[in-house]
Amino acid sequence: MTRIDQKFKGRVITVNVEHVDLPNGRQAALEIVQHPGGASIVALDEQQRVCMLHQYRHAGGGWVWELPAGKLEPGEAPLLTAQRELVEEAGVSATRWQSLGSILPSPGVLAETIHLYLAQGLTPADIAHEQHEVIEVHWLPLQLAWQRAVTGQYRDGKTVIGLLRAYALLHRQPS
Repeated sequence: MTRIDQKFKGRVITVNVEHVDLPNGRQAALEIVQHPGGASIVALDEQQRVCMLHQYRHAGGGWVWELPAGKLEPGEAPLLTAQRELVEEAGVSATRWQSLGSILPSPGVLAETIHLYLAQGLTPADIAHEQHEVIEVHWLPLQLAWQRAVTGQYRDGKTVIGLLRAYALLHRQPS
């Protein structure tokens, strides 16, 4: 049986202490941050360049390199979130979408799933950064972005995994 004691409810997250029965028969009081989840996009243009955002993230200690991404709105499907965020943050829309799976950023304390997508067939759209967003949009060769992910130059988890999965998908050897 699970008992949930809500400790904080904010605009985006809720923090609970969840009293749970574990599979080993023991009980635990776990501090869990509830988040609605998100979507992140590897947007690849015809020149094999990927959209990378250089974004100011206070919680991350300053400027962070990231893929376009955003929070799921209530009742919004992950693909719709990805499509909306690509326009808002990168100023492009895409005609071809492929799932790259999902990730759990920090499953020990954070109840969040991030859905990853590869977007191609890009066309310009009107950028719509939110007031609190400080974002520079860059287009880098996929090979360079992949190398930076592999060598640890990118620290954002969804960005590293998204780039690695997209690169592996696009460079798969035919069987």
